[in-house]
Amino acid sequence: MADNGSTPKAKQWRPATMLVRGGQTRSEWGETSEGLYLTSGYVYPSAERHQARMAGEEPGYIYSRYANPTVRMFEERLAMLEGAEDCRATSSGMAAVNTMLAGACKPGDRIVAPRALFSSNIWILKNVMPKMGVAVDWVNGADLDDWKRALSKPVRFVLIETPSNPMLDAVDIAEVAKLTHAAGGELIVDNVFASPVLQKPLQLGADWVVYSATKHMDGQGRVLGGAVLGKTKAIEDHIQQYYRHTGPSMSPFNAWVLVKGLETLDVRVSRMAQNAALIADRLAQHPAVSQVRYPGRKDHPHHAVHAKQMAGGGTLIAFELKGGREDAFAMLNKLELIDISNNLGDSKSLITHPATTTHRSLTDQERAEAGLTDKWIRLSVGLEDAEDLASDLEQALS
Repeated sequence: MADNGSTPKAKQWRPATMLVRGGQTRSEWGETSEGLYLTSGYVYPSAERHQARMAGEEPGYIYSRYANPTVRMFEERLAMLEGAEDCRATSSGMAAVNTMLAGACKPGDRIVAPRALFSSNIWILKNVMPKMGVAVDWVNGADLDDWKRALSKPVRFVLIETPSNPMLDAVDIAEVAKLTHAAGGELIVDNVFASPVLQKPLQLGADWVVYSATKHMDGQGRVLGGAVLGKTKAIEDHIQQYYRHTGPSMSPFNAWVLVKGLETLDVRVSRMAQNAALIADRLAQHPAVSQVRYPGRKDHPHHAVHAKQMAGGGTLIAFELKGGREDAFAMLNKLELIDISNNLGDSKSLITHPATTTHRSLTDQERAEAGLTDKWIRLSVGLEDAEDLASDLEQALS
């Protein structure tokens, strides 16, 4: 029988093999493709067995809001790739962040976060956490002295995003992890921009990793999904009951799509990153562009940190136009190949104007603190021919 990822041998597999073979639990039918278990509940051979399973005295599935065989395959495969003990799949990336914070925090706790975060993460920290009696302090994510100041007193969690959305700022995971642990806290890394292919936060000292699986893991614009990864006991102690009783679980169909998406994740991210590196260089040479931010370029202000903790430059580019919002909109409207969309990590190249879309809920001051003006555009580079993408951008910028 094929290894399903549970044996010592499987733990020695390289990432590309894990993405195809990990978490491949087969039924008695011996199917080649992973089984799709579209069921809400499960039956039991006796009332006694039902009681035992509900009481946690017997292993097995109870209700698909708690766990499901297809969802479990996705969780096991992603945990293997990430190097985590366990994983809980959620209905979206934001469900993962909310489950992580709301499930584990209590009144009197404190969270520290950089100002450069996705707007929905900022919204949770500013609106949900205070209602729970949780204090939130903000720092400049690239300034270690600012981190030392903020972490000079006890903290429950530190939540960071590196590279950040949309400016691709870096946070030094290893250094912030040390400071967080010294303050008695745990470090959560939103690793969606890098993907598990290019960055391993747990190996750098992080305690938790959260994902929007909607992005690179699906990578083809089909389904929503998210994930929380960490130590098994920590998941069971801090978020398991919240997860079971509030219902942020992933649907079996979405899990099945994501399991199949993981099979090609390494190939897609590698090719997309190659394309992005070429596009970033071409944009940097264009007279209408005043600045390019790409983690793989040496002129990125945080290049040294990105190079230390990422295995490549990634698939996202941020670039600043010399004009303002009207020029940015005109450029987007002239594109013939690249689609205007707020999604990212897709096989198709997607572009957006963050100040008026993904980060429109931020105040002017918050956008200014993140360095985000109306001149900036975020580009998610896909699998098209890089020369076709460069030509489309150049004609739109002309």
